[in-house]
Amino acid sequence: MTLLITIIAAVISTVIWYTNSKARKLRIGVLLYMFWGASLMWLVDAVVEYIEAGAEYFEPAAKDMLNDTFLGISVVALALTVWVVYLLIKDPSGLLKNNLLNKNL
Repeated sequence: MTLLITIIAAVISTVIWYTNSKARKLRIGVLLYMFWGASLMWLVDAVVEYIEAGAEYFEPAAKDMLNDTFLGISVVALALTVWVVYLLIKDPSGLLKNNLLNKNL
């Protein structure tokens, strides 16, 4: 489930990045790299687990699937949080800088 959730997030963010020029200005590329990196990490984890467990890997218990779902959602939420902090620091559109300068005057 974790792999599936991160791949879905990666595909959605890639489609948004590709089709929307405003999204490119908001540096959504950083977000899609985080999602694709997480997807690659979970893919390697799945391959290693399959090598170790064999066909049992495809028969997870409900508890394991629920834990993987929560982990996948947590990974997506953490990546979104890191991206928002990155946006606040880089301020690509200059909104934060302009608002702070206007308040100081």
